[in-house]
Amino acid sequence: MPPLVHRKKPLQARSAITVAAIGEAAIEVLLAEGIERTTTTRVAARAGVSVGSLYQYFPDKHSLLAAVLAQHLTHVAMAVERSCTEHRGGKVDDMAKALVHAYVGAKLEHARASQALYAIAAEHGGAERVEMARERMLAAVSGMLATAGDRDFTDPSRHAAILLGAIAGPVRNLLESNRHVMPGDDLKEELVTLARAYLLAASTPC
Repeated sequence: MPPLVHRKKPLQARSAITVAAIGEAAIEVLLAEGIERTTTTRVAARAGVSVGSLYQYFPDKHSLLAAVLAQHLTHVAMAVERSCTEHRGGKVDDMAKALVHAYVGAKLEHARASQALYAIAAEHGGAERVEMARERMLAAVSGMLATAGDRDFTDPSRHAAILLGAIAGPVRNLLESNRHVMPGDDLKEELVTLARAYLLAASTPC
């Protein structure tokens, strides 16, 4: 994942490790205690650092959680953008598979972080950050669809929005379910089928 954004840049390897540990600890505390009981004191204790050390990088709980959320969203958006760039001009079938694998892979790669951060997505500037990441992904997917080598899309932006929503919903359901009724690989295959069917129905042959 991209490095955590904080107010003091870690100039040494030890500082970078400390910041990473704080980010991981924030996720663990969120999962164990919930958002209301997540405090900088608990996060510092879980990370094995002093509260003073934590404050060197994050002045308060709000900035810490915002940074952790931004890191996660950037990781997912970058994965989607890379995939779309690599498959511009390709076939729709390949685009569908690549997009699903990029998005689902990024979310499940850090599944515990994804679970915890859904809880703060509406707080700590989360809604704005989520929308920014969404806009990045929409632009990438729309741009990719507009270059499809075997199909024509009349409204790539609209199709991209529908497609991303169709992929994101089941992923969130999986992560928020305590039963985890479907393994990640099975979910990918189901969503590839869905994405392919939608893109074929929404387009015409070149």
